Amino acid sequence: MTNRQTKTDVILIGAGIMSATLGTLLKELVPDWRITVFEKLANAGEESSNEWNNAGTGHAALCELNYTAEKPDGSIDISKAIKINEQFQVSMQFWSYLVNSNLIRNPQDFIMPLPHISFVHGEQDVNFLKKRFEALSSNPLFKGMEFSDDPAKLIEWIPLMMKDRPSNEPIAATKIDSGTDVNFGALTRMLVDHLKSKNVGIHYNHSVNDIKRTSDGLWELKVRNLDNGTVEHHRAKFVFIGGGGGSLHLLQKSGIPEGKHIGGFPVSGIFMACNNPEVIEQHHAKVYGKAKVGAPPMSVPHLDTRYIDNKKTLLFGPFAGFSPKFLKSGSMFDLVTSVKPDNVLTMLAAGAKEMSLTKYLIQQVMLSKEQRMEELREFIPDARIEDWDLVIAGQRVQVIKDTEAGGKGTLQFGTEVISAADGSIAALLGASPGASTAVSVMLEVMKKCFPQHINAWEPKLKEMIPSYGVSLMTKPELIEEIHASTAQTLGLSEELLLQLVH
Repeated sequence: MTNRQTKTDVILIGAGIMSATLGTLLKELVPDWRITVFEKLANAGEESSNEWNNAGTGHAALCELNYTAEKPDGSIDISKAIKINEQFQVSMQFWSYLVNSNLIRNPQDFIMPLPHISFVHGEQDVNFLKKRFEALSSNPLFKGMEFSDDPAKLIEWIPLMMKDRPSNEPIAATKIDSGTDVNFGALTRMLVDHLKSKNVGIHYNHSVNDIKRTSDGLWELKVRNLDNGTVEHHRAKFVFIGGGGGSLHLLQKSGIPEGKHIGGFPVSGIFMACNNPEVIEQHHAKVYGKAKVGAPPMSVPHLDTRYIDNKKTLLFGPFAGFSPKFLKSGSMFDLVTSVKPDNVLTMLAAGAKEMSLTKYLIQQVMLSKEQRMEELREFIPDARIEDWDLVIAGQRVQVIKDTEAGGKGTLQFGTEVISAADGSIAALLGASPGASTAVSVMLEVMKKCFPQHINAWEPKLKEMIPSYGVSLMTKPELIEEIHASTAQTLGLSEELLLQLVH
């Protein structure tokens, strides 16, 4: 039964960090636009943005080794690390603006200072880390990074990881104290509460089942109210599909040509969470290692101090898993129903090319808890099985598309914005680095979809994001200024603040 039809300016599908960020930006730029959000679940930030589902937090390329590839000549390519760090700085500036403007409060509920450490063992990886350190440490974005292969120094940095560690293998680490831990679930809920206070209609338990263009150029959404089963029709000038793994199906239903020849491959994550407070207290850092051969970039092992519900926790992982669902709350038929006549060859080509990934996923799925513990013991040599529980994280859907560089059916590991030529609809696909770069990605959406407004919005955008339109790499003095102001506003420690300024 159809019970109502409404018209609005902007519809955001999904109440995760991406929609919440875009809605907040638009409300600051054009307060009179009417915005409506539809979320299938009962609350905001329950899928990929949720703190227990979110594999990486505060990605600033300070410690993630997969963002600094070694080139054939042995040199280190730091271009991706620079790009991701600059994007994270943009997010920090926007959050700082929101706190300064009293639009969100208690920043310590979503961001905490935390050292970021890269840790490797074996002569080859130690040499790689040393070269990486030399390439990054002279860059103003990575100021303050330290390198050590001295066990005594590493005991200071990572006591839990050094305890009972065999001394017969070369080890090394880099450490940078300006890292953070970000709880994107908490931040998403804050942003959505803020939007609600600005008269944005937030509709939970509402599933968008179809989306089509009307003769007058608007988009019409068929939305099922899961509470009472009624079907509603909502029309808007602009639609953003920010439904995580669920975005691909809705993009396909929109029928836009830009959404064709694109597939998705789901990868789930499993973490081990420490249940022993004594162990948790002995570690205070995000520590990233190197991914195993054949592992996707999102499966780089890390031992993470996290703050969840203002409580210190310790997670290790992720172990990759496989489920055909595109969302944790999705359907077992998600993968099958995403295969269409226009993307079937792309999907088949990817299947043929990614045999090593398929093999890796099968091996990961078959791991016993004791085998997972063996991997954890590469980080914590004396880890005990009874101190750790398995936690199922969120689903990630990697984009598969045809590219010039990679050919047909190339698996992408980044975050992609797909938008119609006229800018009336956009969808966000992909995974890492995801949430950490949400503000930059949403600025990209606005440039693509509202080019006629961008010039008029620029003064306000520069007020919210002082580095807007500027590469921080070219303005080292601006980096220090921004670091200092964001650290102060976001309540990061005085010690960290002094380090960032000096």
